Amino acid sequence: MARPRRQTDTEALFVRIPSSEAEKLHRAADVLKTPKRELITKLVARYVDPEDPQALSELGGPEASEFTVGRHWFRPAETPEVLNPAQLAELLQVDEEAVVELAERGELPARKVGGEWRFARSAVLAWLSEGQAET
Repeated sequence: MARPRRQTDTEALFVRIPSSEAEKLHRAADVLKTPKRELITKLVARYVDPEDPQALSELGGPEASEFTVGRHWFRPAETPEVLNPAQLAELLQVDEEAVVELAERGELPARKVGGEWRFARSAVLAWLSEGQAET
């Protein structure tokens, strides 16, 4: 009589991991009331793909040690509502002198504050959308 085959083939694995990570695994297994074996199985199934170089790199494979300097995260700076001539020139993609000339001729919505030109971003964008193209 043939012996019934188990639904899932398994293999014994013994690894040593740092104590802090072992403690996390113990706590997670306790909180989830799940054997550590199942937690490890799910983690490997989800995060380990030997066919995907990016996945291996994220796990700290050879590519990561050669090319990864660190991690970064950034949030784009908020665009200010009130702009100075240099900021407006960058927004309009023109020289700063052109911005100042337009402001001095009264062609650009602007105010002098403390002797310096200032521009409301929303007013300039409205002016730009209403204006006629220069020839």
